[in-house]
Amino acid sequence: MRAEPVMEGVASNLYFDKSFDLDAAKLMPGEFFVTERDMVLVTTLGSCVAACIRDIRTGIGGMNHFMLPDGGDVSSPTGTSARYGTYAMEVVINELLKRGAKRHQLEAKVFGGGNVLASMTTINVGQRNADFVLKYLAVEDIPVRARDLLEEFPRKVYFFPRTGKVLVKRLRDLHNGTLITRESDYMQRINRPQPTGGGEIELFA
Repeated sequence: MRAEPVMEGVASNLYFDKSFDLDAAKLMPGEFFVTERDMVLVTTLGSCVAACIRDIRTGIGGMNHFMLPDGGDVSSPTGTSARYGTYAMEVVINELLKRGAKRHQLEAKVFGGGNVLASMTTINVGQRNADFVLKYLAVEDIPVRARDLLEEFPRKVYFFPRTGKVLVKRLRDLHNGTLITRESDYMQRINRPQPTGGGEIELFA
């Protein structure tokens, strides 16, 4: 399996998925992954949102997984982080362009924003994430070809950038305890001071 470039926030959990007979990357909250290869990108979402974006002609595609719409000051370590939607969208789009994708050929499919965490319901994190990603893509003139947002259950998402196919499994029968714990812990970590450093990424206009 050819190594992908390593950047801040890039998903590092790479494995071979026997079900699809493909190399795969599993994204955790605050991570993203972009590839030119025939792979499957996998994540599980509660109140977080994932945007799956690809060039419809080349099949270059990527996914992000963000917790909050906006991190505020982009000059701060927490502001430029893939945990926040503003940066998570920028970093995927700009990495796609750097690898040869054309902006006018991009399309998106978006998922998540479920009301699965009681602690986040009062601040409408899922709704805010869903509203943010749709508004962002509209402003960037990237068409949304499919969406599965909001409601009250987690989702597992499989994205195949080469073809654009997405499989979504709604986890209706269990409010995934591991997922809820993971997102709750992640939200607490977001609110703590973060260390500086880590890979810089070149952003394109």
